Amino acid sequence: MPEEELYSFTSILEASTNKLWGCHFGVPDFVVAALSGAGEARRVVCTLNEKKTFQCALLPRGDGSFLITVNKKLRDQLGLKIGMKVQASLKKDESRYGLPMPEEMAEVLAQDEQANRLFHALTPGKQRTLLYIAGHVKNTDGRIARALAIAEHLKAGQGKIDYRQLNEDLKNSRR
Repeated sequence: MPEEELYSFTSILEASTNKLWGCHFGVPDFVVAALSGAGEARRVVCTLNEKKTFQCALLPRGDGSFLITVNKKLRDQLGLKIGMKVQASLKKDESRYGLPMPEEMAEVLAQDEQANRLFHALTPGKQRTLLYIAGHVKNTDGRIARALAIAEHLKAGQGKIDYRQLNEDLKNSRR
């Protein structure tokens, strides 16, 4: 299998102008063109300052250019502040989901055919959201409880996600 193309560049961390993202950095047009192609997915694996690697998306800025968001946790880990230069390396994300599949979620889906079918019928973005929710807990018991709650929520809603109800289901799973 050929080695994936890696694109490295320097950018400046900027404050976001919307309420969703705290900070972001711009991605050069040639990198976007090389990684996303015409109409292809824009999921990438990003390494910042040669220290932290994470899966993310090239997001449209609205003026034809693209950016990558950097959350507070990552900024704190790397000691980044608005206006600082960041060294970024990007490669196309070839993973199945665009986020890691938590082991506990994989096991729940392997054992529950209906939940597995409903999960895989979701859009890739909704799958990533659920994987993030399931895996964003430090302990195994918490990840198991979340995976089971997500599976039950999918079955109860016949594949439709009500995020308010899911949040309640997740709270109840901790009891």
